[in-house]
Amino acid sequence: MNSDNLDTFHKSVLVDQVLTYLKLKPGGIYVDVTFGGGGHTRAILQAEPTCRVIALDWDQKAIEANAPELELEFGKRIKIIWGNFSLLYKILKKEHVDNIDGILADFGTSQFQIHQKAGFSFQSDTPLDMRMSPAHQPKTAADIINNASEKELLDILYTYGEESQAKKIVRAILAARAIRPINTTNQLTHIIESVIPVLAFKHTRGIHPATKTYQALRIVVNHELENMQSFLQAANGILRPGGHLVCISFHSLEDRLVKSYLRDHSYEFKTITKKPITATEQELTLNPSSRSAKLRAAIKI
Repeated sequence: MNSDNLDTFHKSVLVDQVLTYLKLKPGGIYVDVTFGGGGHTRAILQAEPTCRVIALDWDQKAIEANAPELELEFGKRIKIIWGNFSLLYKILKKEHVDNIDGILADFGTSQFQIHQKAGFSFQSDTPLDMRMSPAHQPKTAADIINNASEKELLDILYTYGEESQAKKIVRAILAARAIRPINTTNQLTHIIESVIPVLAFKHTRGIHPATKTYQALRIVVNHELENMQSFLQAANGILRPGGHLVCISFHSLEDRLVKSYLRDHSYEFKTITKKPITATEQELTLNPSSRSAKLRAAIKI
């Protein structure tokens, strides 16, 4: 897959802002803990031709598809590792690397994952899986949908989807699974659409009625918020004094977690973004998926 295809398939968000807040320096070592399509990693390596990047991703397919071209282009300046960013400290210790100059985390689900991995999109019919890394997560979204209690499903949709229509959706799921297991995205999407009409919902909220349910299930299946918390703690331990931390979030739960962590650790981090940084009008036109992106940055004290 060449770089043109990568750019067409997945456009990394807030690239210019990432470079601004990472404050790249000659000879620096930077970690991109969410490699994905490689857009941010490439931008860092191009912007500072003497720096090195260690890139992580726990999606093996994303690495297989996108790593070879960057490794060929940048050689020893890049090291790409299969691993979860929650284990950042252990991964870097194994690589005998410490005192990092900057860390980037883009917590959004990439277009590569949405279109290539089972269960991530309600716009195509695939098994209801949603695991970013099956090797790390044994339980699928179908396991949760078919086996969780009513209370558990309500908690998931309210807490992780902030879904105001949770009761209607959960009742419909319980009724449907009593007839047959819910194993595909089409099944789940049709169940949700049966109780919340698509056109009316889009008119009032601007999104498909299944959006927040899918978000909630994906977060729970992949332990996303717990992994974020572990990542932030690890980043705190490996950034050198003066090192920069840049985090991009795509929904309020992620942004709130980053904001709270930086606030609660103000004795260790100096926040340098008074408000979250968002996409410019130009980027919104070129890359609509950037509309929800919020960037927060801090310096290790």
